[in-house]
Amino acid sequence: MKRYFLTAIALTLATAAIAPVASAAEFASTTLQQRRYEILDRGSKDGSKLQETRYEVLDNTSSKAITDIQSARLEHLDTQTKAFENLQSARLEALDSRTKGNVHSLRIEHLDNQSKAVEDIQSARLEALDARTKRQASTPAEISEDATFHDLVRFNRRARNKAQ
Repeated sequence: MKRYFLTAIALTLATAAIAPVASAAEFASTTLQQRRYEILDRGSKDGSKLQETRYEVLDNTSSKAITDIQSARLEHLDTQTKAFENLQSARLEALDSRTKGNVHSLRIEHLDNQSKAVEDIQSARLEALDARTKRQASTPAEISEDATFHDLVRFNRRARNKAQ
């Protein structure tokens, strides 16, 4: 019995001696594990914060760049539109001035031609009257034959052709 008693005491002492070491080792392992989790958690939080920051920077730069490009395109289109409108207005003004000048010159030319025609007709009538008075035609048929309107027009055409 002594033997059993001594064995029991030896086991109790061994258990008492090993128990704190075992509990300390167990506590340390959970503490190490918790520290690892904390470090990993901090790293993942830092990584997610870093990624969020990167996304914000990329978003800001890309949206700013897109906005800048779009505004530059719009300014360029506005400039082209204004230039086109200015060009069209200049063309219209040039056409108006040409048309006004041409119409005016055409009117003057037409009036000159009409006055020349009137002068030619009058000179033809005078010549016909001179010819009649010089000849002293005896019959009315000769007078009407000499002084017809068609003769005057023919004479006027001949005079113009000679002048040109």
